[in-house]
Amino acid sequence: MANIKSAKKRILVNRTKAARNKAIRSAVKTSIKKVETAVENKDKAAAEVALKDAISTISKATSKGVYHKNNCARKISRLSKAVNSIA
Repeated sequence: MANIKSAKKRILVNRTKAARNKAIRSAVKTSIKKVETAVENKDKAAAEVALKDAISTISKATSKGVYHKNNCARKISRLSKAVNSIA
């Protein structure tokens, strides 16, 4: 355990930030799963609604610094491609 006051504070701040990042990542994963489930069921309407929500969630995570912008772009691209592949 840290002895210096500033080091103790850093530990607390890092825990808080890690919890926030974990919650945001979890929300992104959930939204991605919703899109993938709709694509598997070949439900175009539900997939498009879920995609819109997922893009919003992923973009918010990127703006908060949880994901790198290229990682965000890759996730959105793959989801969009999957939704567009539904006949």
